This record gives sequence, C-alpha cells and structure tokens, in this order.
Amino acid sequence: MISLLRRRARDEDDADETLAPVRVDPRTKSLTKRLRPEEVAVIDHLDLDRVSAEALVACRPAAVLNAAPSISGRYPNLGPQIVIDAGIPLIDDLGPDIMTLREGARVRIVEGAVVAADGTIIAEGTVQTGESVETAMEEAKAGLSVQLEAFAANTMDYMRRERELLLDGVGVPTVRTDFDGRHVLIVVRGYSYREDLAMLRSYVREYRPLLVGVDGGADAILEEGLRPDMIVGDMDSVSDKALRSGAEIVVHAYRDGRAPGLERVKDLGVRHVTFPATGTSEDVAMLLADEKGASLIVAVGTHETLVEFLDKGRAGMASTFLTRLRVGGKLIDAKGVSRLYRHRISNWQVTALILAGLAALTAAAAATPAGQAFFGILLARFDDFWSWIRDLFTGLF
Repeated sequence: MISLLRRRARDEDDADETLAPVRVDPRTKSLTKRLRPEEVAVIDHLDLDRVSAEALVACRPAAVLNAAPSISGRYPNLGPQIVIDAGIPLIDDLGPDIMTLREGARVRIVEGAVVAADGTIIAEGTVQTGESVETAMEEAKAGLSVQLEAFAANTMDYMRRERELLLDGVGVPTVRTDFDGRHVLIVVRGYSYREDLAMLRSYVREYRPLLVGVDGGADAILEEGLRPDMIVGDMDSVSDKALRSGAEIVVHAYRDGRAPGLERVKDLGVRHVTFPATGTSEDVAMLLADEKGASLIVAVGTHETLVEFLDKGRAGMASTFLTRLRVGGKLIDAKGVSRLYRHRISNWQVTALILAGLAALTAAAAATPAGQAFFGILLARFDDFWSWIRDLFTGLF
C-alpha cells in the first residue's frame, strides 16, 4: 500500500513509508503554536473552518488526522479544501481513540489507517480528496437553510440579552486610551489578515490610527514592526511579548464575571480592565471603539459574509452581525480601504515627476548668485575632465 505521508525523496515509487511524530491537541488553535513541519497534526475539530485550516497549512505538517468529521454537512465549511489544495493528506472521522496518542509518538499513514511503529493499527478513517470534498460541499449546501434559521434565532436571543450594551453602551469599561475623534485599526488574526495589513502600510503611516489587537491580532501588529495601543480578548492566543508591549489590556469576560484569561494577565503583572459581554472579542473591540468616540473603525481579518459567520462554527457569531449594525457607517473593511487608498501612479509618471522637480530646482539655483558660481565651477571641472579625456585619446592614437 502507498503511504499518504509526503516523502522527502523525489522518486516516490522507491521511497519507504515514513514514520513521523504526532502533535495532539483537541484545540486546533493551540496545536498550531507548537506544530512543526513534517509532523502529524492530530485534532478533534468538527467542521474544520478556514482560519484553522490556514493556520495548519502554514505549519506544513506531514498530515492532518481529525478525530471528528471535517465536514458534517451542516453547512459548506471552507477548511478541508484548503488543506487538500496545499497537498496535505487529511484523514477524517478517526474516532476518539486517536486523541489518546502520546505526544511525540511516531506513526505512519497507510491509506485511511494510522499505524504505530510496531505495525499496530491505531485507528481507521476516511481519506478526503478533492472529489470527496466537492461532493460533501454540494450536499452541505442543502443544510444552509437550517443554519440560517438557527442563526436568526441566535441573533434575536443575543439582542434580548445585550440590548442595553448595544443600544446605550451600558457596561463599557473606562479605559486610558483616548479614542475620541481618532481612526482605529482593529486587527483580528482571521481571513487574509497578513495581506490586508501589508496593503494598509501607507494608511497607517499617514493617519496614525490607534492599533487594537484582538488576541493574536496583537502579534500580527508586532510582526509588522508596529506596537498595539490596546489588546482586547480572552488572552488565549496572544503572546507574552505582546501583553508586555505596553498596550492597554482589556480582558473579555463572560456576563457572569468569569474571565478565563484574567489569571494569565495577573501572573504577568500587567495592568488591565475587564469587559463582561456576550459575543466575540472582535465585537467587544468594535463596541468599545465606537462607544469611546472613534471617528472611523477599520477592520482587518474580521468576518463579513454569512458563510464566514457560520464557518466560525459557533452560535456567538450572531453577535458580530448585530455589532456591525450597531457600529454602522463608522466601520470599513480593510479590503475596501486598500482599494480606495491604493496609489494609481505609474512608474513613468513618478520618473517624469522627479525629472521635472530636478529641472525646477536647477533653474531656481541658476537664478541666484550662489547658484551661478556653483554651475560656473561645475562647468570648469567638466571642461578640465573633457580636456583630459581628449589628451588621453590623442596620446593613444
């Protein structure tokens, strides 16, 4: 049988089946922090979403083993196709036993089976291919109507529970950062955040917006050579370096006061405030910026479409829909800003502009006594140089 693990040898027909170490974690977001190239990712992720799939692909694993179905059929989720397109084997629905693998244990993948080093079959699942994913996506589209109804119900439930926050800003904490009249750039480590940030460099240099990182978005800001002004989130995917960067810390808490990230922040000894609210951390960041008087909110890596909302795989995404309605015209997606802000000056136009500037500078200098003296000396030096070249050629020929 042919192994599904990618081989380093160019001639796959002659290569032996490869043993690779596994990294095991039910939380894909946590796993990608320590997953290394050519290791095997073992996850338990029902309906693999796009952001998680992109994070896995960036780690370049030898294979992805999923204890759960990567496509349940509830809706056409975007993650499995991303993994397949990257050439990474995806074996699905392996069952809970695969999660009992010891971290670092070495396995090989033979068709749909996960085999230990001693030849024991640990679990068997379904090998996903481009064709199987395409078929599953077509079937999943039929489930969109059910998900849409559930999404609408969750939206109404969120509206009832957070009416005072959405309409009157009740519960927004007092913060040191001054948002009044400022542009705010909110960075979520989500869809295409790297590309969006790269296109916004000119905007950031010119307008100097307040930089707000949502959890791991703070690290994305640091990667661009910038420093976040504020970090908002439950602090489960942000680095200690970002938390110690001097940014103001706003810990997202549940409505009952529980805050999973609070203990970590206290252990680091950084100043912080809590913001109890239902919904996602990106919602909290937008509501905070809006309530504190931001004139414009630019979003990077956030969710826009219904499929993207569903692809997050949680009912809480209804809060994002209502938050966008609440913030209204202040909110602009980064892709829209980059298209509006992109310079439309060609290279030849830039060259012509530089030459015109130099000609104007030369004419202005020539009209002054100092400029006339400078050009007189320059012409004299040029005449001496030309005489030297002429004498050199006369002597040679």
